[in-house]
Amino acid sequence: MRAQHTAHSLPAFPVYSCAFVASNQMVVGGGGGAAKTGIKNKLRLFNVSQDRQLKMLCEHELEKGEDAPMSIAAHPESRSFICGINSSKECLEKGENENCRVFSISESENALIKGATRGTLPSGALEDYQRVTVISPDGKFLAVAGERDLSLLAFPSLSPIAQSVQVPKGEIYDVTFSSTHLVLATSLNLLVYALPKPPSENSGEKSPKKKRGKQKGKGKEKEIPSRTPSQTPELRLVDTIDIPLVPGAPAQSVVTFRAARFHPSDYNTLFTAVNTVAPRVKKSKTGKKQAYILKWRVDLNGEQNSARSISMEGSRKAGDGGLTCFDVSPNGKFLAFGSSDYSLGMVDSTTLSPLLSILKAHEFPITTVRFSPTSTLLVSGGADSSIRIATVPEEFAGQSWTMIILIILALLVILVAFLLQK
Repeated sequence: MRAQHTAHSLPAFPVYSCAFVASNQMVVGGGGGAAKTGIKNKLRLFNVSQDRQLKMLCEHELEKGEDAPMSIAAHPESRSFICGINSSKECLEKGENENCRVFSISESENALIKGATRGTLPSGALEDYQRVTVISPDGKFLAVAGERDLSLLAFPSLSPIAQSVQVPKGEIYDVTFSSTHLVLATSLNLLVYALPKPPSENSGEKSPKKKRGKQKGKGKEKEIPSRTPSQTPELRLVDTIDIPLVPGAPAQSVVTFRAARFHPSDYNTLFTAVNTVAPRVKKSKTGKKQAYILKWRVDLNGEQNSARSISMEGSRKAGDGGLTCFDVSPNGKFLAFGSSDYSLGMVDSTTLSPLLSILKAHEFPITTVRFSPTSTLLVSGGADSSIRIATVPEEFAGQSWTMIILIILALLVILVAFLLQK
């Protein structure tokens, strides 16, 4: 179905990440990266109207040599957000990368204020970056990850509440939270961990001061209380889901997980996105690429803090080309995805039926997609220095695609019965 959408050009501002900090406000991260391109790396705060207009409220220019903000997660209740920004090359070489950073929005909305910071990536990993930043639904947990390292932190202090997890094989692509579990999506499998109890703000725990993890306030920098590695528990792995057999994918295809998201109000439902590469045929340099969305039934046991069973319920081809980004609407009705073939799509979360498709939403592969908190707008960004805002049609927001199909079938039955009587 056709949807109204508007493109916005952002000259000299390649977009890599975005998140809504309010129903009508969005923070966007972008820039030229760590390379000396002459394009500055920045965070920008925009007002986003229901008629798809974009107005910049303020911007924060990063320090010289720092990387572009590659991932962002927002916490609207506190008017703050967390993003992954690598420090300068000189700091990386010294092992002083403060890659995880908290920002708050000033009351006047004319400035972004830097808060707590912490280094979570391995020392000396010059090419690694914080590709995943996800905050739990209750706002107590923060998961950040590089290529192979996952850190679970408390929000907003950024204190570690579990020992970091190193993935021995594959690459980390996504993290999603339920109320009791964390699912880590790697290219090779899904790793299900039981969540520890969040630290109490009034527990009175005393921790030794550390040089890493300073929080800037007015005047002097303050040390962030944090546990030592010996005090933090290990995350308990309770289940592993390997790459499934994808219905419809060409035989002998190489399949990799690309994203994973729990349904926002039904933690027994999990959505994953996978990319497939078919075997290379003669006279072809590479195999054909396709993307699929998979729907899973997850039976969690909150009392024993373990996973009982996980099974795949359905699948749908999302398109040709690899899927690059994925999101679930806050009302749980829609799934959106961006593709390496520049297309932007949306499907019904119940049936996985396609709802809309914008074939050339950007000039380059899409880097980020986000639904607004009201589930009425869908925003995509790309390295082509543009943002596209699409209106979610009211007929989608008001009722499920399943209901629409049932209504159509009922009308057809009535029509056939009327013709038979004639």
